Amino acid sequence: MSAVLKAVEARFEPLTEQHLEAVLQLEQQAYAHPWQRANFVDSLQSGYQAQLLLADETLLGYFVAMKGVDEVHLLNITVAPPYQRQGWARVMLDALAIWAKGQGALWLWLEVRAGNQRAMDVYVASGYRRVGERKSYYPAAQGQREDAVVMNLRL
Repeated sequence: MSAVLKAVEARFEPLTEQHLEAVLQLEQQAYAHPWQRANFVDSLQSGYQAQLLLADETLLGYFVAMKGVDEVHLLNITVAPPYQRQGWARVMLDALAIWAKGQGALWLWLEVRAGNQRAMDVYVASGYRRVGERKSYYPAAQGQREDAVVMNLRL
């Protein structure tokens, strides 16, 4: 079920430890194999780029990305289930690309579950291309593993 926002201005705000409860709750709603608190804490302590997307006080989504020498690696991007299919992932991807260019990055990289065609379609629409695969990269149901598709975007 999709939730429609009244006319409000969406904004980005740095993700900090004080936001973790809301982020973890959303992560649990969005994924069968969500990131744990330690993943977020480690990312924040490492100084990774971590941003919330908010409309008033409504958490629409967030992303976490790691800067390398001439590239940025998207580690997590999540849109709250009620706000999916409304273009918010594209807004976050665009903001990430702008930030990455400002950091001098030449490339954006990401992995996506091989079975997540909807996400891959969003990435392709944003200019990413499939460049490889990582076998058994993600945890899956009943102790199984799922392959990851590696994608990149030249900035």
